[in-house]
Amino acid sequence: MKFIELPLSEQVLKGIEAAGFTDCTEVQEKVLPVSLSHRDVMVQSKTGSGKTAVYVLTILQLFVEAQQKGKSKPKALIVAPTRELAVQIEEDTLKLASAMEDVTVGCFFGGIGYGKQDEILEKGCDIFVCTPGRILDYQKMHKIDFRQFDIFVVDEADRLFDMGFYPDIQKMFSLLRDCTERQTMLFSATLGTKVRNLAWSFMNDPVELEVQPEEITVKAITQELYHISKDQKFSLFLRLMKKEDPENCLIFTNTKARCIELSKRLSLNGYPTKYLMGDMPQTKRLQTIDLMKEGKIKFLVATDVAARGLQIDDLQLVVNYDIPDDFESYVHRIGRTARAGKSGKSITLADEEYVFNLEPIENYIQMKIPVIWPEEGDLPQVEDASASYSFRDLVSNDEYASSPSRTRGGVGGPRGRKGPLPRVKSQDRSRTPKRTPQTAESRPRRAPRPTQQGRPVEPGRRRPGSKSYAEIQNLSLEERLAYYKQQYQSEGGQVAPGQDPAQVSKSPVKKTAVAPVAKEQDQAKSPEMKIGFFARLFRRKK
Repeated sequence: MKFIELPLSEQVLKGIEAAGFTDCTEVQEKVLPVSLSHRDVMVQSKTGSGKTAVYVLTILQLFVEAQQKGKSKPKALIVAPTRELAVQIEEDTLKLASAMEDVTVGCFFGGIGYGKQDEILEKGCDIFVCTPGRILDYQKMHKIDFRQFDIFVVDEADRLFDMGFYPDIQKMFSLLRDCTERQTMLFSATLGTKVRNLAWSFMNDPVELEVQPEEITVKAITQELYHISKDQKFSLFLRLMKKEDPENCLIFTNTKARCIELSKRLSLNGYPTKYLMGDMPQTKRLQTIDLMKEGKIKFLVATDVAARGLQIDDLQLVVNYDIPDDFESYVHRIGRTARAGKSGKSITLADEEYVFNLEPIENYIQMKIPVIWPEEGDLPQVEDASASYSFRDLVSNDEYASSPSRTRGGVGGPRGRKGPLPRVKSQDRSRTPKRTPQTAESRPRRAPRPTQQGRPVEPGRRRPGSKSYAEIQNLSLEERLAYYKQQYQSEGGQVAPGQDPAQVSKSPVKKTAVAPVAKEQDQAKSPEMKIGFFARLFRRKK
C-alpha cells in the first residue's frame, strides 16, 4: 500500500514526501486505517517497523481536520522510555510536519536543566514528547495540565514497564480526561499481562493488532556466534573487524567499565571509537548520537542504554561483545541493524563469563544462532597494538569513578573491585618502603597479662587445671561447686574442708577508708560475692 491510498490530507502527504517515504510498511498498512478513524489501538510491533510514523501521521491528520472544522488545535502527549528515543521521535515528527504551519513540538526529559523546557512551555506546544519522570515533575509543579491532551500515545510500553515506570503510566492515565473524550494509542514489542491490563482499564475498546512478533523478525538478520575464551576475545574481535571491514559498527557491552576500555583499545588499533553509557551527561550523549547518525563517528561502543531509541540509517554491523543478561536485550541490540526492511549482520562473542545467557536467548528467538568455527587462514592475522596497556593505563580515575557497574572489571581488568582504582606513578614506587613478611620469630610478642593476684598468665593458654566451657556444662551441680572451690583456692582464697564457697572469707587486708557506697561496690565485686552468687544460682535451678 502507498500513502496516497490512505485518507490523508495534502499537507500531511507533502510531509511524507519530504521525509522520503512512498510505500507503507506492514505496521503502517494495518494500523493507519484504524487509527485515522479515531479508534483506540493496541499494537504489537517489532523495533524499527515504522510505528513512529503511525501515531505521528494520525496526530497530524487530526490537526488538519480540526483546522478544517474551525476547532481549536488538539494537543498530543507521547511517552517514551528513554531520552534517546524521545529525541528521535521529536526529529521524526518535525520531518513529517515540515509542510504544516504553526505545529510546535517540544521534547521533555531529565538529565538537563529546566530552563529551555520552561521556555517551550511558555511559548506554547502542540505535541509533547517526553519521558515519564520529567513530565510528571512539570505536572507536580502545576505547569502542565493532563486534561488538556486529546491524544495520548505510549511507545515501547513493555520497555517502560521493565524500567519500573508502570506506576507512573498508571498515574498519567488517571490524570487524563475520560477515555471516551480522547484517543489513545499503545505500542509494544510484546503484549504482556501488564500491557493488556492497562489497555482494558484506561482505553476505550481498543483494537488489538499484531504485526509479526519481534522474536521472529531476527531471522531476517544474518547472525553469527563465535565461542572464544575471555583471554583471546579481543584478539578474535580485531581479526573479525579486519575481515568484515564495516563502514559503521555498533558494539555492545554489559558493563560501563568494559565499554570505556573497549573503546580505548579499538582507538589504539586504528578504529576511532566513542563510547555511550548511562552515566554520561545528557548533552554529551546526544552529541555522540548525532555524530554517529551524521556518519562522523563510524564505531560506537555502548551499553544497553542505546539498545532502543538509537536509529542509525544503514547500520552495517552490530557486535555483541558480551552476551546480554536479558534475552530481550539481544533482540533490541541486533534490531539496530536491518531496519525498515534493509539487510544487516550481527556477531556475538560467547566467553565463559556470559555463555550461560545464550540458551534463554535462543529459546526466546526460537532458533539456534549459527556457530562459526574459523579454521586456520580464514581470518587475517592482526597484531593488537593495545596489548601492552593494562586496564589502569586505559581508563582514568574520573571515567572509572563515573561508572558504578564495576563488579566485573574490564577486558583484562580486575573482578570484584569497587571504587576508583588507585593510580601510582612509577617514580613513586621506588620510594615506597618494602614490607618484609613477619615470621613467628620476628613477630613481636605481647607482654603477659597479669591476673588479679599478679600471677602472669601467658596469652593463649588456660590456667593449669581449668576447664573449658563445654566441659563445665557437662558437670553436675556438686562437681561444678567443687571445681569453683578449687579455682578459688588456686587464686589465693582460703576454703576450709567441707565449707560452702559462699561462706568463704579471705584473710583480712588493710584498706584505706572509702565511702560507704564505694565499699559496697567493692564488696559486690569481690571473689566471695561472686562465688556466693553462683552457688545460690545453681541451688535455685536445681
